[in-house]
Amino acid sequence: MTHRVAVLDKELCQPKKCGLECIKYCPVNKSGADCIVLNEEIKKAQIDEDICNGCGICVKVCPFEAITIINLASELGTDKIHQYGKNSFRLYRLPTPKKGEVVGLLGRNGMGKSTVVSILSGNLKPNLGNYENPPEWDQILKTFAGTELKDHFEKIKNNNIKAAIKPQQVYNISQVFDGTGKELLDKYDQRGVANELIKELDLKNSLEHHVKELSGGELQRISVAAAASRDADFYFFDEPSSYNDVFQRRGVARVIHGLANIGKSVMVVEHDLTLLDFLSDYIEILYGEPAAYGIVSGILSTKVGINVFLDGYLPNENVRFRDKKFSFDVSTSVDDFEKGEVLIQYPALKRNYPTFSVSIEPGQVRRGEVMGIMGANALGKTTMMKMIAGVEKPDEGTVDKAITISYKPQYIPNDYDVEVLSVLDKANDGPIFGSIEEEQIIDPLKIKKLYNKSIKNLSGGELQKVAVATCLLKKADVYALDEPSAFLDVEDRIAVAKFIQRFVRSFAKSAIVIDHDIQMMDLISDTMVIFEGESGRHGSGSTPMSKANAMNRFLNSLDITFRRDEHTLRPRVNKADSRLDKQQKDSGNYYYKN
Repeated sequence: MTHRVAVLDKELCQPKKCGLECIKYCPVNKSGADCIVLNEEIKKAQIDEDICNGCGICVKVCPFEAITIINLASELGTDKIHQYGKNSFRLYRLPTPKKGEVVGLLGRNGMGKSTVVSILSGNLKPNLGNYENPPEWDQILKTFAGTELKDHFEKIKNNNIKAAIKPQQVYNISQVFDGTGKELLDKYDQRGVANELIKELDLKNSLEHHVKELSGGELQRISVAAAASRDADFYFFDEPSSYNDVFQRRGVARVIHGLANIGKSVMVVEHDLTLLDFLSDYIEILYGEPAAYGIVSGILSTKVGINVFLDGYLPNENVRFRDKKFSFDVSTSVDDFEKGEVLIQYPALKRNYPTFSVSIEPGQVRRGEVMGIMGANALGKTTMMKMIAGVEKPDEGTVDKAITISYKPQYIPNDYDVEVLSVLDKANDGPIFGSIEEEQIIDPLKIKKLYNKSIKNLSGGELQKVAVATCLLKKADVYALDEPSAFLDVEDRIAVAKFIQRFVRSFAKSAIVIDHDIQMMDLISDTMVIFEGESGRHGSGSTPMSKANAMNRFLNSLDITFRRDEHTLRPRVNKADSRLDKQQKDSGNYYYKN
C-alpha cells in the first residue's frame, strides 16, 4: 500500500502558456474521472491525491516542472504532523528537544525546518494533516501520548514554554527594530549575560552602530547574542554560521553549546558540517523532496548522523533517501599539477586604502587546478581575487592579463525583475536552451526548472547556483568564485564543490575559490593561500601551499584539530582537550590527511 503525495509549485504553474497538458494527458482523466482540474479561483492546476494512480505522466508533460508526484509508504500517513493545504507541502514526524543537549537538524533546504521551528516554538499549531478541520489540543496530545513530545506540547497548550529563535533571514532585523546594536541587546538581555556574549562574539565595535549599518556577519552574531541572552526553555538557531568567518563561527558554537551546558534544550539548523560536528550532541536528519514533503528521522549520535546523511541511507529505518553517497578524497597533491601549464602568474602585490592595507606573496595557478583562499574576514581575500581578476588595480605589482578571468562576486544583487533564462543566455553569448553548455553546466547544477522564475523571486540557494552557473558559462581561462557555498544546503555545497573541481579538470581551466566552509575547501582545493593579520587593519596572503601544509597552519591558528572519519574519510573535528586533540597538538599535526 502507498500514500500518495501530489504537490504543485504555484509559481511555476502557468496554464496560459502550457495549454494544460497535465489535464489532457492524465490517464485517470481520460477514464472519465476528474483527477487533475483547473482551479477556477486561483487559475492553477489542482490534483486529487485520492484518485491519482501515481503514473507520473503529468510530471513528464509539464513544461515548467511544476508538478511533483511521490508514492510513500502508507504507514507514513499516520505520522503526518502538518499540511498547509491541498497539493501543498507536508511534514511527517518531529524532532525531539532534549534538555542539556544540542540537537542538530541536517537536511536539504525545503524539507520543513521552518515548519519544525514554528511548531516546536508554539507559533504554529500542528493540524496532523487535516487542514480543512484542524484538530483541538486534546486530539493533538492524544496523538503524541507516550512520547517526549507530549510534555512539550502540554507546555505549549498551557503557555508554559518560552522559546527563543534566531531566524535565518537576519537582514529582516532592521525592518522590525529601529536602534543600535547595544539597544537591541539591552532589550533582550533577560539573563544579564550581554557583556559576556559581546566579548565571546567579538561585537564591541558593532554596538554603537544602527542595525541598518551592520554587516551580514555582525547582524548574524548580534541576533545569536539576542537569542542566547533571553531567558527561555527552548532555543532554536537557524543557520547561525552564515556571513561569518571560521574564527567567528567558533565563537558562535561556544555560545550555543554554553546554553546546553546550563540545562537548556537547543536545536540548530546548520549546513556547515564542521560547525555542526563541533557543536552538536545529536543529529536528526530531514529528508524527502524539497518543497513537497519532509520526514524527520530518529535521533542519532553526531558521528553516525552525519555519516548516514553522507551515505544517503538510514539503516535503522531501511530508507534510502539519495541514490548516491558523498565521498571525500584523502588528499590531492600539488605534485599532480607540477607538469601543468601555468595559466596565471602574479608577483608580490600590495593594495593600500586609507585605513587598511593588504600584501600578497607571489604565486601561480596551473591548468586544471583549484586554488583555495582561506582566512578571517576583513583581511583582503576578496581584494586579492579582484586584483588577480583585474577588477581592482594593485598599488604595487602587475598581474599578467594575457588570460581571461570570469568573476563571481561575494554579494549577488537580486533586486531586478529578469527571468533566469535571459541572464544565462547573456552569460552564454547565445541561447542556453538545448545547447551543449546546458548539458555540461545547467543540468549538473539542477537549475533548469528555474528558467522562467524571476531573479528577484529566487531563494538564497537558488540565486547562488544561478550565479555559479553564470560565472562558469562565460568563456574564460580562470574562474574566480567568492563564497560559492553561501546559502547552499549541505548536499548542494558538496555537489557544487565537486562540480567546480570536475569542470576545471575536464575543460583544462583553473579556479580560485574563497570560502569559510572548511570541509568544502578541503574537498575542492588542490593548493591553498592562507590569510593572516589584523582584521580591518592589515592582511597578508601566503604563497600557494600544498593543501596539507596550508590546512595544518590554518587549523593551528584556530586551535582545533581534524582527524579523518574512518567510514567517509571526511575531516572531523576532535573534541577540545580530548585524547586525540591533545595527541595531535603535541605532535604538531593539526590536520591528518591519512
